[in-house]
Amino acid sequence: MSDILPVVYLARHGETAWAITGQHTGLTDLPLTQRGERNARALGERLRGLRFAEVFTSPLQRVARTCKLAGFGDRAEIDPDLVEWDYGAYEGRRTPDIHKERPDWQLFRDGCPGGESPNDVAQRADRIIRRVRGVGDNVLVFSSGHFLRAFAARWLGLEIAIGRCFMLSTASLSAVSYEHKLSQPAIRLWDDTRHVEVACDPHMGAQLDQVDHQHELCQT
Repeated sequence: MSDILPVVYLARHGETAWAITGQHTGLTDLPLTQRGERNARALGERLRGLRFAEVFTSPLQRVARTCKLAGFGDRAEIDPDLVEWDYGAYEGRRTPDIHKERPDWQLFRDGCPGGESPNDVAQRADRIIRRVRGVGDNVLVFSSGHFLRAFAARWLGLEIAIGRCFMLSTASLSAVSYEHKLSQPAIRLWDDTRHVEVACDPHMGAQLDQVDHQHELCQT
């Protein structure tokens, strides 16, 4: 029975310069890096063969460009509720630097001064959830990391603070659905990066930049 239940696929945008450095990128409208563009195309290959009744994207260029390169730009509908968390005074800053001033700060619990509170983001996520559930069929959503983590928590009916536990990589693919019936929301796939190209440390030969950044995100 689970095969006939709607699935909502969640695509995070490709890499940007601030994703590499770990700077909080909310409403700053950065472009994708060259690797980010390659990964967006690879995401499109990963999605090939899947059927979507509706496609929604954030208006931010890093997200809309990912959507276009993945092959869905001509049919995607822009929804402003899909923009990333507004970090306010913390825009462009790194979590370790913020922790020097506020050692106990957590994004999903405390929000950002001059930006959005967790409740603000939860309300946006709830509106998107109502919209995609109203479709009653498979949906593809392109957005940003912290917002998609908040979306996942709210999809499950949990407090937004749980979003800090859902690590999410650039250009990753996730999916939420239901277990047996519509009253049992569940995560079907999370942070699939099999298609993603990441940078290798030239000295250690290890794929570090994205892994380190995701570790930092999980601490916020």
